[in-house]
Amino acid sequence: MNNTRALSGATTEALALMATAVRAGRLGRGWTVGELAERVGVSRPTIVKIERGDPGVALGTVFESAVLVGVPLFDPSPDVRAQYRARMTTELALLPTAARPRRKIDDDF
Repeated sequence: MNNTRALSGATTEALALMATAVRAGRLGRGWTVGELAERVGVSRPTIVKIERGDPGVALGTVFESAVLVGVPLFDPSPDVRAQYRARMTTELALLPTAARPRRKIDDDF
């Protein structure tokens, strides 16, 4: 990865896992980088970046590449995904609609 942003270990690991899974899926289907790029509607260098785990690639592009080569996103079961979506919707309904920056308390009298 040649991005200068500091990434957490979990993010770096997830990027590497997705990169490996997309490459394995592509090769398992016998597709070239160019063939996957054409199916996704992006350039060959974009697919190369995905397969290197570059964090600068648009999330939708990474997800579409993954889906096309058979990488499951989240749980493959529609019922489990629906339950998760319902749980997140309920949780969001209980949370404030926006986060406010924390104000620094000035207690210097």
